[in-house]
Amino acid sequence: MEKSLLLFFLISFLNAFAFTSSISVYDSFIQCFAQNKIPKTQISKIVYSPQNPSFTNVLNDYVRNRRYNVSTAPKPSTIITPTAESHVSAAVICSRKLKIQLKIRSGGHDYEGISYVSNETFVILDMFNFRSVDVNINDETAWVESGALLGELYYRIWEKSNVHGFPAGVCPTVGVGGHISGGGYGNMLRKYGLTVDHVIDAKIVDAKGRILNRQSMGEDLFWAIRGGGGGSFGVILAYKIKLVQVPQTVTVFTVAKNREDNATDAVFQYQQIADKIDNDLFIRVLLQPITRNNTRSVRATFIGLFLGRADRLLSITGSQFPELGLKSPDCHEMRWIDSVLYWANFDNTTAPTALLNRNPDSVNFLKRKSDYVKTPISKPGLEKLFNKMVEIGKVGLVFNSYGGRMSEIPEMETPFPHRAGNIFKIQYSVNWQEEGEEADKNYIDQSRELYSFMKPYVSKHPREAYLNYRDLDIGTSDNGENSYMKAKVYGVKYFKRNFRRLVKIKTIVDPDNVFRNEQSIPVRPVRG
Repeated sequence: MEKSLLLFFLISFLNAFAFTSSISVYDSFIQCFAQNKIPKTQISKIVYSPQNPSFTNVLNDYVRNRRYNVSTAPKPSTIITPTAESHVSAAVICSRKLKIQLKIRSGGHDYEGISYVSNETFVILDMFNFRSVDVNINDETAWVESGALLGELYYRIWEKSNVHGFPAGVCPTVGVGGHISGGGYGNMLRKYGLTVDHVIDAKIVDAKGRILNRQSMGEDLFWAIRGGGGGSFGVILAYKIKLVQVPQTVTVFTVAKNREDNATDAVFQYQQIADKIDNDLFIRVLLQPITRNNTRSVRATFIGLFLGRADRLLSITGSQFPELGLKSPDCHEMRWIDSVLYWANFDNTTAPTALLNRNPDSVNFLKRKSDYVKTPISKPGLEKLFNKMVEIGKVGLVFNSYGGRMSEIPEMETPFPHRAGNIFKIQYSVNWQEEGEEADKNYIDQSRELYSFMKPYVSKHPREAYLNYRDLDIGTSDNGENSYMKAKVYGVKYFKRNFRRLVKIKTIVDPDNVFRNEQSIPVRPVRG
């Protein structure tokens, strides 16, 4: 009984302390915003305390991993939803002055929730009001604000032209700011490279609260925010991008093969041609454990985008990828904007206006990891992999083909280094609906087990990883005294040799480490 009472009073005290702490942080930001000449009428509309009735909705509207909207997930002390550049500047200045961690969120698709979760006292700067897209077809450019979603960007391009597009991700509800600052890629990367390869200017707020463009920030910082993670260097307000040309007619296809339908042979041949086939063709392979006739097995699904007509596509696959068995009925010719809808799993009657919907169909509990494959996995290796996937249970793999333009751009051109020499990138993917720590542990352990199994087949020294597939398993930093050595563990996996240059730039532009998170770029340690 005494222990129960003691526990009750302890929990009550901690809750009261957390409540008081949140109030003091909120009040401090309100006061600091006023000192930075933000009118009170504006402050009341953009700064939310935990006691605001809208706080929970604002927080959860852009949570895209249900692991982090449960009651036990750490909550921000304040949420700031700026509507003007001056609000962003004030948020940075005040977080620096108050020594409060600032988490920056655009679309909320960061897989580990680091834009809205932290183990230290923090506030969220949510950029969802910064969503304008200004397309200029005459010079084939667009200014797109960081809170706009990819679907909105694609729609605004289509409004102006049927023969222009942009090489970014296939999920329309991903935020532009995080996607581009982490590298960004989509189903045109073999033809056009990464998203960041088409960024020609930017507007950011730096650690001093200054609003800078490419000219005023300098080429080093401009280099860093094109793949080095914007959240380490500043707040991205907008990017100026160069559009790419697309044919009036493109072709998409989906071909599924079960294990008994020679899936192993097809995946093996895919590895031989994935990075060498015509640059107009991108093929993604989904490997998924399935149950058929009460028997566990693996299905390989090949999804393709071809920047051209079906007859030329069939000629290419017939001669270079016969194991795919692509036939004319599998091919669907359409406009590029309709291919965006196809890849986002809309049916063929869906109008492009669906891309303006900012809400995903569903939000799952999830875990993601990544790898790069430089040498084809043998058929016996694939058989072992399929057996392991069946044994583990629910984890799927996604293969994204490389080569083409990706092999032509030097790895130091941008912070994103994974260029030539890669056949394809792997995403480990597991979703679940069950709530609770036991379910989380079960499925996360499954993903870790498959990741461990794949070690002999993937890149080594370092075992490389993709920044936008955030994975805290590969290392974290508490941003303390030993942060450089801790950050180096994950930094070389994400950035290879580019990590050193990123650290150098970080040390110059943000020496006080205002912009920090669990996997941010560290400040170079002072030598004694």
